[in-house]
Amino acid sequence: MIDPHNRPVLGNDILRLRAPVAADVAARFALGRSAEILRGYGVDATSLGPYTLAETEAWVEEHLRKDHHFIIEHGGALVGAVFLHSVDGTDRRATIAIGLVDEAKLGQGIGTAAMRLMLTHAFGTLGLHRIGLHVMADNERAIACYRKLGFVEEGRTRESARVGNVWQDDLVMGILAREFLT
Repeated sequence: MIDPHNRPVLGNDILRLRAPVAADVAARFALGRSAEILRGYGVDATSLGPYTLAETEAWVEEHLRKDHHFIIEHGGALVGAVFLHSVDGTDRRATIAIGLVDEAKLGQGIGTAAMRLMLTHAFGTLGLHRIGLHVMADNERAIACYRKLGFVEEGRTRESARVGNVWQDDLVMGILAREFLT
């Protein structure tokens, strides 16, 4: 796979953000789906079938095709992805999203470190002024990560996702370049 966006590698030997590579298909497929991780995204895992190789290939291809999408690699292994979308060069803003896909890596600070690398890139290299995100209101782990980095709650979209038989709120959070706690 050739990176059409010539993304830089961010990070170090322990934690890197990098472009997708062909080997990511097998690595991502081996991790499968985690009900706990999916719940954090507002998805009820019981509504999904088995994780397929075609879904894995599409996941890797999507991250390869879109600029500002990075694979999170920890200790040499794929553990997730982090990316900017809706990048607006005029207003110098974007929306950020992160997803760890290896349940064994949750709670180790990997997501916080990956977000810090991406925010440093967004505010430094890309010169953005504002980054926003949406997070399920009951995703306490993710909210703690975002607050640690300097994100503040800007609003709430009430009952915006139905997870199983329960309606969940979505928090809107944002951070300005001057608020980023490096």
